Amino acid sequence: MAYQTITMPASNPKLGFIGAGMMSSAMINGIIAAKVTEPGNIIASDVYQPSLDRLSASGVRTSTTNKEVVTGADVIVLAVKPDVIPAVLTEIEQFLTDDSLVVSIAAGVPLSALENLVPGKRVIRVMPNTPCLVSESAAAFSLGSHAKDEDRELVQSLLSSVGFACEVKESQLDAVTGVSGSGPAYIFVLIEALADGGVRMGLPRATALKLAAQTVKGAATMVLETGTHPGVLKDNVCSPGGTTICAVEALEKNGFRAAAISAVVAATNKSLEMRNTKK
Repeated sequence: MAYQTITMPASNPKLGFIGAGMMSSAMINGIIAAKVTEPGNIIASDVYQPSLDRLSASGVRTSTTNKEVVTGADVIVLAVKPDVIPAVLTEIEQFLTDDSLVVSIAAGVPLSALENLVPGKRVIRVMPNTPCLVSESAAAFSLGSHAKDEDRELVQSLLSSVGFACEVKESQLDAVTGVSGSGPAYIFVLIEALADGGVRMGLPRATALKLAAQTVKGAATMVLETGTHPGVLKDNVCSPGGTTICAVEALEKNGFRAAAISAVVAATNKSLEMRNTKK
């Protein structure tokens, strides 16, 4: 499903990323591909030089100091591990201004903890996922107590430029983590398993993998574009006594549906556990 390039409420915002790991890189490359802002308006910091080198190749400015990111950006994205957040915010708090917007993508770190570390500052908590790299992200966000309407519009536009984005209550962000934040991994496992099944039944690996991935993409697109409930779409392809209903029966016998639900519950509970340890 293609997403249109969206004009940001702020003119060419300067974006700063503290942390240049996989999620941060996916967001940056997705934003550049969607032409949200020029690569030169993005700066990222990290202690791992190879990560910075990869971003530099895309025209992104890089630094080994977080201060340079904060002083050179309007929006500061915290893209570090949750346990590093307190140290990072303590370090950069003195460099934040009234114009600074802090956006955290750290799982399990509540807005209250973020705001305690940078009192009075505008904070938004976001849960994105890695498909933003191909402009197919599924993201949700919640506003802190000092965030403004224009902050909501900016983050909504920023995230929407690389996929789907919606605002939710902060209490729902842990479930978002379980469904879409960790969700791509579940689908990668599914694609791999479908391809393994094809190989088991005689298909070449490359052919099986391509068919499996395209099938997942096509099915997801049907759900999104038709608005039809997936149960109805499933029923539509299950002919009486046919191959598909036999396959669905095998999935049910092996706990496919329960396994998917359990994965979401496990990821959500882990996010809740992380959040509770940071109160």
